[in-house]
Amino acid sequence: MERIKQAIVKAKSQQPSVASVQSRPDRYEKSFKSNASISEDELLDIHYKSTHIVKLQKEHLEKNHIVAFDKNNPLCMTFDLLRTHVLQKMEENGWRTLAITSPTPEAGKTVIAINLAMSIAQQTNRTAMLVDFDLRRPKVATYLGFHLEKSLNDLLNGTAELTDVLINPDIPRLVVLPTSTAMKNSSEMLSSKKIADLIMDLRERYKSRIVIFDLPPVLVTDDAIALLPKIDCVLMVVASGMSTKREIEDSLRLLPAENLIGTILNKADVEPKAYYYDQ
Repeated sequence: MERIKQAIVKAKSQQPSVASVQSRPDRYEKSFKSNASISEDELLDIHYKSTHIVKLQKEHLEKNHIVAFDKNNPLCMTFDLLRTHVLQKMEENGWRTLAITSPTPEAGKTVIAINLAMSIAQQTNRTAMLVDFDLRRPKVATYLGFHLEKSLNDLLNGTAELTDVLINPDIPRLVVLPTSTAMKNSSEMLSSKKIADLIMDLRERYKSRIVIFDLPPVLVTDDAIALLPKIDCVLMVVASGMSTKREIEDSLRLLPAENLIGTILNKADVEPKAYYYDQ
């Protein structure tokens, strides 16, 4: 673990500066205009009328290390601390979209993304959206226990509208845009105008919204690199004992230094903790 910490510090110093779906649809009961400022009272009283609402199962979440929904879980504090650092940095720069990636697979980036989105949604002055843009190995729906009828796949192939594929996981102020199956030509899709327009729509619709995108690892494909210019900022997740010094350094070189919020050291202990290192 110490070797990885040293590698992260050195590399950054070289940088410039299951669920049951209820039959309620999902759209906010309140009618908000695009780009509208939403008061804190309105954020506390959001109801969904056209977005599918899914009842999460605690046992399934905990099995997949999803803990931020439960304030009684001591690990929840870890993600609340991460949330505070991330939101402070994003607010300083006017950022509202965040990518989460890793050097290589199995670093736990999807688990971090889900827990962080849940933690942000618990801020009464914020709403959060989690988008599964790991089009080669989508896992968000599996970890949350969703049984999908429609997903991002259907939105991108033109057989569904955005309101058809959004899910509220029975957590106030949180909406998920899941991907059901792996897509061919994922890099080309993520580079497309269709994706660029979708990201802009998700970012600009509500000023209170933080949109988190779960991206593929940066060293496995060019998917993340193709998408990052469209997203405000990025977090990198490094798994203790799994990424080499060279992989960490190569990944940091590929990420935009001015938009890199920081690096998370994950899987550092037996318990699924995450540690945040600010730049």
